[in-house]
Amino acid sequence: MRKAFTLIEVMIAVLIISTVIMALLQMRANGSHIFMKLFKQKEINQYATFVISNKNYGFENEKVSLDKLLDEFDMESELRRKLKKVKIEIFYQEVKLISFREDMNFEIGKTIIKTPKSSFYTLRLRSQ
Repeated sequence: MRKAFTLIEVMIAVLIISTVIMALLQMRANGSHIFMKLFKQKEINQYATFVISNKNYGFENEKVSLDKLLDEFDMESELRRKLKKVKIEIFYQEVKLISFREDMNFEIGKTIIKTPKSSFYTLRLRSQ
């Protein structure tokens, strides 16, 4: 009786191991892709928060650097220099004007923020 593996058994073992390795590599690649997408989304959400939290921006069309949105906030100078390099464009579109009385109007608008890497929009409500 022989105590060795046949060529078929070795080939099947190699096939199983390579399939498992490919599945693990695919899972790692998917995880990296999802992580990078979440990281980018986090950055976009921060930029949107900067625009929404500043009452002076978001209702007009203009180009501005992110540090201008945060003028009233106290922050580290290194972070301010980093944000100064990021240029964004803000576009405002009126979606609907709702009039209750002559002196009471509500405007629903869409603020579109374009960054070098992406763009996003938010709906805004303003009373006039």
